[in-house]
Amino acid sequence: MEYRELGRTGVKVSSICLGTMTWGQQNTEAEGHEQMDYALGQGVNFFDTSEMYAVPPKPETQGATEKIIGSWFKARKNRDKVILATKVAGRSPMNWLRDDGAGTEQSPAQIREAVEKSLRRLQTDYIDLYQLHWPDRPINLFGGLGYKHIEGASHPIGEILETLQEIVKSGKVRFIGLSNETPWGTMTFLHHAKTKGLPRVQSIQNAYNLLNRTFELGGSEIAHRDGVGLLAYSPLAQGYLTGKYQNGALPEGSRKALFNRLQRYESPMTDKAIEGYLAVAKKHGLDPSQMANQFATTRPFVTSNIIGATTMEQLRLAVTSVDVKWTEELEKDIEAVHLSQPNPAP
Repeated sequence: MEYRELGRTGVKVSSICLGTMTWGQQNTEAEGHEQMDYALGQGVNFFDTSEMYAVPPKPETQGATEKIIGSWFKARKNRDKVILATKVAGRSPMNWLRDDGAGTEQSPAQIREAVEKSLRRLQTDYIDLYQLHWPDRPINLFGGLGYKHIEGASHPIGEILETLQEIVKSGKVRFIGLSNETPWGTMTFLHHAKTKGLPRVQSIQNAYNLLNRTFELGGSEIAHRDGVGLLAYSPLAQGYLTGKYQNGALPEGSRKALFNRLQRYESPMTDKAIEGYLAVAKKHGLDPSQMANQFATTRPFVTSNIIGATTMEQLRLAVTSVDVKWTEELEKDIEAVHLSQPNPAP
């Protein structure tokens, strides 16, 4: 396992990060514990979660994932072995996360409440990386491509950072990061930190996979020049890059079968791209899921690749993808498919 610096913190995290969003809905507490035991044994020292998980979000399962991690910490007594990341929700109509029944927003009061609740569920007195799950300002996200101006309420970035500074100074959070953010947003957070002496964002967690390489268009240079590395999520495009949904297949127990929420990956353009990547994997004798994971892990702007699994076999394939040898020929073949059908599922 390779270890890379998290931003400019001096802290080293594994190039594979254990994603947890299925625990408490698709996975039981015992299965979550088994996954964490295996991952830690394989050298994965970086876990990512959120106050909102499990997903899809709903009142009955909100906070369940953090509770499963917390019970594992309590049972194993190994909190010091893990770099733990969680997130506070951005602005949304979800009215079950806050005590007053309001929708979520990144106000000072809501951020403080969210941190305290996460700490209790996680059974820890500190969070290593606290991330803004998505921007507080209205923005075109989750399937949108390009900027579209949307009027709406938001809390100033400077105010959000001032609240996070207070929490960092209290010792409850060590470092802060972004998620589902734009290049403009990232640079604005950096500007406020530099000019006002506020905490510096150390990472950005955005979707990144063979079907969605839009982070390369602006975020990759920021990662290189300003040390805000990518925590790449959805490296398998929610399973589509494994080939399991090809030709209309609908495996029992899959996220598509359970929740029917993956339409962004269903179009003539994505079908063509997926077929191309599956052919590349076959040509090189690779498991397509391992190839897709290793693609994300080997990008120079990626700090860690957030993998997720509902079965131990899926988890083993994801973690051991780091052993895939990435050759020049493989890179060339990947690029050929990308150029023929770039970013079909942003």
